[in-house]
Amino acid sequence: QVQLVESGGGLVQAGGSLRLSCAASGLTFSTYAMAWFRQAPGKEREFVAAISWTGSMRTGSNTYYADSVKGRFTISRDNVKNTVALQMNSLKPEDTAVYYCAARQWSTAQTMGVPDRNDYWGQGTQVTVSS
Repeated sequence: QVQLVESGGGLVQAGGSLRLSCAASGLTFSTYAMAWFRQAPGKEREFVAAISWTGSMRTGSNTYYADSVKGRFTISRDNVKNTVALQMNSLKPEDTAVYYCAARQWSTAQTMGVPDRNDYWGQGTQVTVSS
Protein backbone atom coordinates (compact mmCIF):
# COMPACT_ATOMS: atom_id res chain seq x y z
CA GLN A 1 0.00 0.00 0.00
CA VAL A 2 1.45 3.31 -1.10
CA GLN A 3 1.38 5.94 1.59
CA LEU A 4 2.58 9.52 1.61
CA VAL A 5 2.64 11.42 4.89
CA GLU A 6 3.39 15.12 5.05
CA SER A 7 4.75 16.87 8.11
CA GLY A 8 6.42 20.11 9.11
CA GLY A 9 3.59 22.54 8.62
CA GLY A 10 2.77 25.18 11.16
CA LEU A 11 2.50 28.87 11.91
CA VAL A 12 5.19 31.27 10.82
CA GLN A 13 5.54 35.01 10.38
CA ALA A 14 6.03 36.55 6.98
CA GLY A 15 9.66 36.37 5.98
CA GLY A 16 10.21 33.24 8.01
CA SER A 17 10.99 29.70 6.95
CA LEU A 18 9.53 26.24 7.21
CA ARG A 19 10.71 22.87 6.02
CA LEU A 20 8.09 20.37 4.95
CA SER A 21 8.76 16.67 4.67
CA CYS A 22 6.92 13.88 2.89
CA ALA A 23 7.63 10.33 3.97
CA ALA A 24 6.86 7.67 1.37
CA SER A 25 6.27 3.97 1.92
CA GLY A 26 4.98 1.04 -0.11
CA LEU A 27 6.82 2.05 -3.27
CA THR A 28 10.27 1.98 -4.80
CA PHE A 29 10.85 5.58 -3.92
CA SER A 30 13.75 6.32 -6.26
CA THR A 31 11.65 5.47 -9.33
CA TYR A 32 9.04 8.11 -8.56
CA ALA A 33 9.00 11.77 -9.37
CA MET A 34 7.84 13.72 -6.35
CA ALA A 35 6.00 16.99 -6.15
CA TRP A 36 4.35 19.46 -3.84
CA PHE A 37 0.98 21.06 -4.46
CA ARG A 38 -0.97 23.44 -2.28
CA GLN A 39 -4.56 24.49 -1.86
CA ALA A 40 -5.96 27.50 -0.06
CA PRO A 41 -9.61 27.74 1.05
CA GLY A 42 -11.86 28.58 -1.88
CA LYS A 43 -9.08 28.10 -4.41
CA GLU A 44 -8.04 25.29 -6.71
CA ARG A 45 -5.07 23.13 -5.96
CA GLU A 46 -1.94 24.54 -7.53
CA PHE A 47 1.45 23.15 -8.39
CA VAL A 48 4.37 24.27 -6.25
CA ALA A 49 7.50 22.24 -6.97
CA ALA A 50 8.67 18.89 -8.32
CA ILE A 51 11.76 16.74 -8.57
CA SER A 52 12.42 14.01 -11.14
CA TRP A 53 12.74 10.31 -10.46
CA THR A 54 16.33 9.48 -9.60
CA GLY A 55 17.18 7.52 -12.75
CA SER A 56 16.33 10.45 -15.00
CA MET A 57 18.62 12.86 -13.22
CA ARG A 58 21.41 14.12 -15.41
CA THR A 59 22.96 17.51 -15.99
CA GLY A 60 19.66 18.91 -17.20
CA SER A 61 16.76 20.27 -15.19
CA ASN A 62 15.86 17.94 -12.36
CA THR A 63 13.60 20.30 -10.47
CA TYR A 64 10.70 22.48 -11.52
CA TYR A 65 9.02 25.32 -9.65
CA ALA A 66 5.95 27.46 -9.95
CA ASP A 67 6.80 31.06 -10.74
CA SER A 68 5.24 32.17 -7.47
CA VAL A 69 7.77 30.25 -5.38
CA LYS A 70 10.84 30.19 -7.61
CA GLY A 71 13.86 31.49 -5.77
CA ARG A 72 12.21 31.05 -2.38
CA PHE A 73 11.41 27.34 -2.21
CA THR A 74 13.72 24.39 -2.75
CA ILE A 75 12.66 20.79 -3.28
CA SER A 76 14.99 17.90 -2.53
CA ARG A 77 14.82 14.16 -2.04
CA ASP A 78 16.55 11.63 0.15
CA ASN A 79 16.40 8.15 -1.34
CA VAL A 80 17.80 6.58 1.81
CA LYS A 81 15.11 7.98 4.07
CA ASN A 82 12.47 7.81 1.32
CA THR A 83 11.52 11.41 1.86
CA VAL A 84 11.08 14.54 -0.17
CA ALA A 85 11.46 17.94 1.43
CA LEU A 86 10.31 21.42 0.61
CA GLN A 87 12.43 24.14 2.12
CA MET A 88 10.36 27.31 2.17
CA ASN A 89 12.11 30.61 2.77
CA SER A 90 10.92 34.22 2.68
CA LEU A 91 7.39 33.06 3.28
CA LYS A 92 4.50 35.32 2.37
CA PRO A 93 0.90 35.36 3.61
CA GLU A 94 -0.18 34.17 0.16
CA ASP A 95 1.77 30.97 0.77
CA THR A 96 -0.84 30.00 3.34
CA ALA A 97 -2.42 26.73 2.25
CA VAL A 98 -2.59 23.03 2.84
CA TYR A 99 0.47 21.51 1.22
CA TYR A 100 0.18 18.10 -0.40
CA CYS A 101 2.80 15.61 -1.47
CA ALA A 102 2.36 13.74 -4.76
CA ALA A 103 4.19 10.86 -6.43
CA ARG A 104 4.29 9.56 -10.01
CA GLN A 105 6.51 6.78 -11.26
CA TRP A 106 9.10 7.25 -14.02
CA SER A 107 8.31 10.93 -14.40
CA THR A 108 10.34 14.08 -14.77
CA ALA A 109 9.84 17.18 -12.69
CA GLN A 110 8.31 19.17 -15.52
CA THR A 111 5.53 16.65 -16.13
CA MET A 112 4.37 16.96 -12.53
CA GLY A 113 2.99 20.43 -13.13
CA VAL A 114 -0.38 18.91 -13.99
CA PRO A 115 -2.00 16.27 -11.75
CA ASP A 116 -2.53 12.83 -13.25
CA ARG A 117 -5.10 10.16 -12.39
CA ASN A 118 -2.33 7.75 -11.49
CA ASP A 119 -0.72 10.07 -8.96
CA TYR A 120 -0.51 9.14 -5.31
CA TRP A 121 -1.36 11.82 -2.75
CA GLY A 122 -0.76 12.49 0.89
CA GLN A 123 -3.24 13.99 3.33
CA GLY A 124 -1.62 17.39 3.48
CA THR A 125 -0.07 19.62 6.10
CA GLN A 126 -1.23 23.12 6.97
CA VAL A 127 1.06 26.09 6.47
CA THR A 128 -0.08 29.44 7.81
CA VAL A 129 1.92 32.59 7.25
CA SER A 130 0.93 35.64 9.27
CA SER A 131 1.54 39.27 8.40
